Amino acid sequence: MYSYPNIEKQQTENITSPLSTPHLQIKNLNVYIDEKHILKNINLEIPNNSITSIIGPSGCGKTTLLKTLNRLLDDSKNIQITGSVLVNGEDIYAKNAEVTHIRKKMGLLSQRPFPLPMSIFDNIAYGPRIHGEHNKKILNQIVENQLKNVGLWEEVKDRLHHYASQLSIGQQQRLCLARGLAVNPEIILGDESTSALDPISTQTIENLLVDLKKDYTIILVTHILRQARRVSDYIAFIYNGEILEFGKTEEVLLHPRNEITQQYVKGFIS
Repeated sequence: MYSYPNIEKQQTENITSPLSTPHLQIKNLNVYIDEKHILKNINLEIPNNSITSIIGPSGCGKTTLLKTLNRLLDDSKNIQITGSVLVNGEDIYAKNAEVTHIRKKMGLLSQRPFPLPMSIFDNIAYGPRIHGEHNKKILNQIVENQLKNVGLWEEVKDRLHHYASQLSIGQQQRLCLARGLAVNPEIILGDESTSALDPISTQTIENLLVDLKKDYTIILVTHILRQARRVSDYIAFIYNGEILEFGKTEEVLLHPRNEITQQYVKGFIS
């Protein structure tokens, strides 16, 4: 068994992006679940209009970090969260923060697609309707625009009122992405969002995300280093609940500074 080196921790308070006004800033974030310290003093600024991948071994806190970014841990029991998550300067954990407004800022693409039990059209119109849009012309345009954004329009334009569950898994994942974009989020979150897809559908989603970064800041959790290298501009490496390294993709994967990161990218830690 590989013996991990006893090194000085390099997770610091100053691991930040090169941008001065990031959409997303994480400051001194700590998460406790059942009194267990899961995320430890996370400090990170995510670069705008880029793809940042969060990588690390199983159980290191990747998905927990993603869930804190749109308050998906709110309904969990025995959770304690301290610190700040700022979206365009607004602390989403402030006492007066409005959760529906916060979640509108984040489009979430889960591991497996979860289309709502309704038509293709209604899946995409669902979010805008919740936020008060009921004009039929505007909803029609939103649905068409977002289906075009994810490359689905030509495939489904003649069956918009069919159940979304009739689509293939790859199409369902693109539909879920379109549904998230329909509420005009500022940030797209992806949690192992291609793990249930075939290689062709995976490539389609990856290409979409690369194209969408011109308009959105994208944060992905992935355990596939090849995928992180293909799509990411930046990488954050988490180990045991701490960010040990953050930087440009090629620098982190090819020239990691932290010894534990080196062992992870070489495959000694899984």
